[in-house]
Amino acid sequence: MPDELRKTFHRDLDVLRADLVRMSVMTTEMLALATEALLAADLDLAQAIIDRDDEVDVLSASIEERCFRLLALQGPMAADLRALAASMRINSDLERSADLAVNIVKGARRIYGQPIPPRLRGIITMMSEEAIRMVRLALDAYTEVNGALGAALHDIDNRLDQLQSEFVEAMFEAHGDEALGLQPAVQLALIARYYERIGDHAVNIGERVAFMASGSAPEHPGAARLRLRAAGGVAPAGNGS
Repeated sequence: MPDELRKTFHRDLDVLRADLVRMSVMTTEMLALATEALLAADLDLAQAIIDRDDEVDVLSASIEERCFRLLALQGPMAADLRALAASMRINSDLERSADLAVNIVKGARRIYGQPIPPRLRGIITMMSEEAIRMVRLALDAYTEVNGALGAALHDIDNRLDQLQSEFVEAMFEAHGDEALGLQPAVQLALIARYYERIGDHAVNIGERVAFMASGSAPEHPGAARLRLRAAGGVAPAGNGS
């Protein structure tokens, strides 16, 4: 790539990076407000979050279009190509995380008027805070091209997985004590899964950052399980992400 084209490419990539950071801020704000809407049973706030998702979708579509244009017109190679490919995947993970925040408030609307037991409210708060922390760490890794932090997100995610398990256990206890009906229990189980999935998307972003930094693409869990089976080993269960 000639020097002038490279400079132009890097300027465009800097704009993409800034837009991805802006998108991550929008996503974490939506998640915090979604938790507030859920716990306060605030239907107006829930609708505002659903409406805000349209802004995220527009920004995401713009980022994707510009990524494809840079691929077609600039023909980046090596580190530049990795940065652009990672940006495309990170864009998708952030957009999906915003969708999950919308799913949380849609679940909140379905259980409107149903009280959420105190222990479950406490775990929901912790899950929300942890999911937000993970998205922020993932974007820190991206902006700093910090492959070590990106790779560490897989282990950091264990806390959110643990909270989801605690939530399900507490939910069954509340249902058994007749403090929580079946329909709200089902919706709350789904909501807990949405928080956990946001953590998975943060892990995905971390893997893309590690790829940017090292040039080694992460192995898909399905490929790892297939390789182990072919070697006669026992493959661990994957999360499908």
